Amino acid sequence: MASAHPQAIARLMPLNEALALVEAQVKAIVPAKAPIMPGRVLAENVIAPARPAAAIALRDGWAIAADDTLGAGSYSPASLGRAPARIEVGQPLPEMTDSVVPLEAVQVAASGAQALAAAFHGDGVLEAGGDSQAGTPLRRTGERLRLTDVAALTALGLSLAQMRMPRVRLVSVRDDPLIAAAAQLIGADVDRRGGLLRESGSLDNALNAGDADAIVAIGGTGTGRNDASVTALKRDGRLVMHGLALSPGETAAFGFAGERPVLLLPGRLDAALAVWLTLGRPMVDRLAAVRPSVDLVDTVRLERKIASTIGLTEFVPVTRSSRSAEPLASRYLPLSALARADGYVLVPAESEGYSAGSAVRVWPWP
Repeated sequence: MASAHPQAIARLMPLNEALALVEAQVKAIVPAKAPIMPGRVLAENVIAPARPAAAIALRDGWAIAADDTLGAGSYSPASLGRAPARIEVGQPLPEMTDSVVPLEAVQVAASGAQALAAAFHGDGVLEAGGDSQAGTPLRRTGERLRLTDVAALTALGLSLAQMRMPRVRLVSVRDDPLIAAAAQLIGADVDRRGGLLRESGSLDNALNAGDADAIVAIGGTGTGRNDASVTALKRDGRLVMHGLALSPGETAAFGFAGERPVLLLPGRLDAALAVWLTLGRPMVDRLAAVRPSVDLVDTVRLERKIASTIGLTEFVPVTRSSRSAEPLASRYLPLSALARADGYVLVPAESEGYSAGSAVRVWPWP
């Protein structure tokens, strides 16, 4: 006899076990040459060209030889042996000069030029290779490019590099405002973290199209009469997990369509967000071969206790000040809590929670 709930959950997989599964089975994609953009993950070291090739001015002024100004001062100007050259920022230094002084530091008259202050070798000058020395790795394989990286590399004349940019096909399984909101959030996060977003009309199409490196579907993971996302993955792919020991997010599922990982998120906004941040991001990072990095988390004191259920990792949004954090909700996370949150705390599955005053790690809110 067929089950009344063919998508019934038999076991909640611990979050650590699900993360280990992603680590073991999700493989890095083939890199491609692409424009340097924030969020994208490098598949090669970016090597610096020499810049500048020769010394250039760092300020507008007079290009002079510092030795010609020894002992100069406002009451004892030093006559310059050669006429100073007027120079502007970025221009190469003329021969026989080694410093750039402000315009008011030199007095020019028909009888000649005088230095009104002593200069030192290299004043106002960017020496050859001062911005970057040839052959120096600026950013390395597996690092995600930041805004400042892109600005610096662009200024050095670098525009292309080998990148890993996972193509993520995002599916909303039904027309629902909460699912649409979750899709908008996750799509923006994929884009911000260097992925290439693809939208799909149906989960069946996405599972069989083969034009993406990963599939993320939102909704249809429960035991409702119209829930069929897990059934579709079983039919057209390989189901590895249905049921995650994460609150909220218990009905999440994970598997593969061919070699492509497939993450099925619950249709609730809070649950979809929790699963995406704890499991979806690591999945996409594995595809991009992101190097392990120092987590940008803060440790602060908890203002109120958090009660947790043994066996479930609790995802708890918090509002925080510079030294403390206040939990906003747990289990079901109201939309008001999501809007007010500044970060989130993860309570381990083996813990009953945290008492007031406990030191907790607060992860940044997306």
